[in-house]
Parts: sequence; C-alpha cells; structure tokens
Amino acid sequence: FRFKDSLAEDLQSADLVISHAGAGSCLETLEKGKPLIVVINDKLMDNHQLELAKQLHRDGYVLYCNCSTLVETLQSMDLSALKPFPPGQPEKFASFLDKVLGLQ
Repeated sequence: FRFKDSLAEDLQSADLVISHAGAGSCLETLEKGKPLIVVINDKLMDNHQLELAKQLHRDGYVLYCNCSTLVETLQSMDLSALKPFPPGQPEKFASFLDKVLGLQ
C-alpha cells in the first residue's frame, strides 16, 4: 500500500504479513498475533530498521530478510517456530513515570 488510514481490517484477515521494519508496522502486526516477515530497507542511512528486525528475530517473533532474499525466505520459512508476541503493559510505564516525576 502507498498509504492507508488504517490497516486493521487487512491485518485481521491476513494469514501472513510482509512489511517494512517500521516500529509501528511491526508492533501493530505482532499485537494482532499475525506471523510477520520484515523486509529491511538497507538503503536507509542509520539502518535502524535492521536493528529492530534483528532484535525481534532474536526474540523469536519475526523472520527478516531484504528484497533480494524475500523469495528464499518465503520458500524456507517455518512460521510455527515464531513465538506469540506478549501483550503490552502500559500500566508499568505509567507507574515508572509517576515514580520518576514524584507523583507516587
């Protein structure tokens, strides 16, 4: 997609998601419990997408590749090896901020 206001419907009906490694795209997909292949844009200057993709892969949540290895990744993927992504716990962050700001 070039641009879409929301991918919620598409994610809900997807069996597999292939995405760039933007943090929002990765987290939204993983929170929906969908298997994810992250395709790295290795033309980015600081290549922060690669760092995120590698960490999510090390943690067992995604597969990652670049454009030239996508077909190979699709042919050899084992989606059953991926772990479910744990749900977020925003209350922990809120509690941390309260302590730091002296509100607790």
